[in-house]
Amino acid sequence: MRWLLIVLFLPGMAQADSLVATRVIRAQSVIVPDDVTLVAAEIPGALDNSLSALGLEARVTLYPGRAIRAQDVGSPALVERNGVVPLEYRAGALTIQAEGRALARGGQGDLVRVMNLASRSIVTGRLDADGVVRVGPEN
Repeated sequence: MRWLLIVLFLPGMAQADSLVATRVIRAQSVIVPDDVTLVAAEIPGALDNSLSALGLEARVTLYPGRAIRAQDVGSPALVERNGVVPLEYRAGALTIQAEGRALARGGQGDLVRVMNLASRSIVTGRLDADGVVRVGPEN
């Protein structure tokens, strides 16, 4: 009887799924369903759901059979390096708009360094979905 109770309360071996690449995915490529598959293995740090990677951009080159980690993917780039972007500073009711030159690639939500074209000063702001880099205390 005791043996039966021990067996019933022992946790079963749970097998987790891990997301791996099915082909070489170059950095800066958007991941589509044919690029990834789930394997029945628990790989530390690997994503466990294909939906968490689809539509995202590969930050590094991903090789077939290798696990895809959260830091390997990110939102697709909205701004390329040296691209002209709108800058917006907001503080309360005050709004100042200017143009700037992006000093790095960036996707939605990324912090991007931008050179203000009028003053030549370099600022850091958060890139919004509409392509505007917002700087200031509210960002």
